[in-house]
Amino acid sequence: MYKLGIDLGGTKIEGIILDENNNELFRRRIATEQEGGYEHILKNINLLYGLLTKEINNEEHTLGLGTPGSISSQSGLMRNSNTLVLNGRPVKKDLQNILGRPFEMQNDANCFALAEALSGAGKGRKLVFGVIMGTGCGGGIIYKGEILRGLQDIGGEWGHMSIDPNGPQCYCGKRGCVETYISGGGLERLYEQQFKEKASFVDIVNKYRAGHAGDELSDFINTFFDNFGRSMANLINILDPHVVVLG
Repeated sequence: MYKLGIDLGGTKIEGIILDENNNELFRRRIATEQEGGYEHILKNINLLYGLLTKEINNEEHTLGLGTPGSISSQSGLMRNSNTLVLNGRPVKKDLQNILGRPFEMQNDANCFALAEALSGAGKGRKLVFGVIMGTGCGGGIIYKGEILRGLQDIGGEWGHMSIDPNGPQCYCGKRGCVETYISGGGLERLYEQQFKEKASFVDIVNKYRAGHAGDELSDFINTFFDNFGRSMANLINILDPHVVVLG
């Protein structure tokens, strides 16, 4: 039986097809286009799912979807997603209606951490912490091959630990969250505030690596490194994991 997976991100939606031995057969990426709104994102997920099923001639398959944020076990609504238009919406229920089939949905960082713990850089380790640094910043805790979700399904969400109560406002309602300092989106906002111009995270890093950025950008990136190190140190002091995998 084929295994289909879809990863919903802030800027892209990526789909993959695996065979029964977990060999990759097909991969496709499309833009999320979250500026189009909630229904538009669901439409794009459906579009990508259609491309995947076409590749396998609609043969029998399983389906899993990773998403930023998590579905509340109490309300069934999405929360803590950096794709803000998803928050407060019954994402899984609406997608089941659109796709016309059941599927598994899990926080994307939990999916990443579990994959690394079972088949990747954390294989054979008892306690694994997986870090996702992308448009947002998330994490997942795997213990003995299982996800530690916690009472409210927010286990591992280190991106919303506050490292500065007077820091930037976060969409979660707090100030100075890790995500506002070290995610791609957070760093772009800080860069625009300091340098009075917009730049993508990739362009910022490339400019720094080129070595012609000047002291101000070097200091900016070094502050990023410092914030990242402090955040990781806090996490390691609490969990003491056997391995931390960065993605």
